[in-house]
Amino acid sequence: MSSPWGGTRRHRATEADLTTRARIRRAAIARFGRDGFDANLRAIAADAGVTAPAIIKIFGSKDGLHAACDAHVFEIIRENKSAVVGGANPPGALLTQMARAAEYRPMILYVLRSFQAGGDTARAFVDHMTDDALAYMAEGVASGLIVPSRDERNRIRFLVGATLGNLLLEVLYAPDSDAVDSEAFWDAALQRLGLAGLELYTEGLLTDHSMLDKYLQYISDPPMDAAATASTTD
Repeated sequence: MSSPWGGTRRHRATEADLTTRARIRRAAIARFGRDGFDANLRAIAADAGVTAPAIIKIFGSKDGLHAACDAHVFEIIRENKSAVVGGANPPGALLTQMARAAEYRPMILYVLRSFQAGGDTARAFVDHMTDDALAYMAEGVASGLIVPSRDERNRIRFLVGATLGNLLLEVLYAPDSDAVDSEAFWDAALQRLGLAGLELYTEGLLTDHSMLDKYLQYISDPPMDAAATASTTD
């Protein structure tokens, strides 16, 4: 049977190439997460069962591979967050994501490495996470799951910083570097962070609006989204 790519053999080759591409990307995310972005292509190639020249052929360069890893991690984060905050069954979606925590462990380490890299790498990564979050937070607000914000971008930046900071604290208190690469370590870490985060974001911390009201009077030009006004004056 023919195909849009010009025949069965070429179509099969394309599918095989995509599988190889995904395998290399998966190996690179894990290796970059463990060793940082100085990890060499030969190590990644060995992990993926290919050669270093094969990686260059598919991704163009190590920077190209890094960019492909970033794009894939952003896509996974975006899809999972959107499923939780914008779906028809947020609690069920959350439990599904928790059940897949072991699958996401290499990506957690990759995100932390991106943050720890500092400079343009970290800034670009955080900015992209923030931009992506604007979309799925809007879905959550529209669905009624999330309270609107006066300044959504800065609320998201705060949440990204809090999340990354807490993950870095977990790594800081790890008994050794080997523990950070274990499933048991991240199971325990995510349980600690999950309860604290959900309690704080669901029930809040302060018992009334007095501090917020005073702060809004103190700052010269408070940002105000019309949709947020009603939620903070009841």
